[in-house]
This record gives sequence, structure tokens and C-alpha cells, in this order.
Amino acid sequence: MNEPAIRVDTASQVPPYAQIRAQLGALIVTGRLAEGDRLPTVRQLATDLGLAPGTVARAYRELEAAELIRTRRGAGSRVAAPPVGPGRSYASQLATLARDFTSSARALGADTEAILAAVREALGPDHS
Repeated sequence: MNEPAIRVDTASQVPPYAQIRAQLGALIVTGRLAEGDRLPTVRQLATDLGLAPGTVARAYRELEAAELIRTRRGAGSRVAAPPVGPGRSYASQLATLARDFTSSARALGADTEAILAAVREALGPDHS
């Protein structure tokens, strides 16, 4: 994974692991990271970001729980295959993204109405 870079704002009220989880999750869900793409090792990403390895490991564990990545000992962490078939569900990934967005918005001082307005605007005029 050379591009795009993950950035952590240490001044943010959103914990670093949540920032990592949200950014990687968004890159995976939007297809900027494709199935099979290898993620940096926990140690490498922690070093790159100046964080403790446990912080990155927590983000990776949560991405695994959301079935966005898979980790195998000795093979590293890779982007997981998307669910297939008619029962395909993004509920877990959507919940993770919504939680991360909401946490970030609240850290900015946004109230519920402002958050909902931002989501409606992002969806566009056809989805109000």
C-alpha cells in the first residue's frame, strides 16, 4: 500500500485507532484499496504514524471484525473479498463508517441536526 496515505491528527478528540479504522475502511469500501491489496504491517504503520503498535493493532482487529481485511500469520493483512451473492450485506461496514463519521463530527462540535444535514447534503438532492 503505497498510496493513499493514512494520516492521524493527534490533536483530534477522535482516538487514533478510530481515525486509522475510518480511513482504511473508507478506502476499502470505496474501492481505492482492492481485494488482495496488502496493508502495511502493524509495526510499520505504527512507526510511520509515530504511534504505539497496539493502537494500529486495534484498528486492524476492528477492520477484521467488520470483515474488511483478513490477517494470516506470516502472510500479513490484506483487503478481504467483498461478500458475494444476493444476501450481500454492508450493514457492518456502514455501521463502522457511520460511527466514525459521527465521532469525528461530534469532535468538531456538531450537533445531531448538523450531522444529519451533512449526510443529506452528501447524498445529494435526489435522496433527501
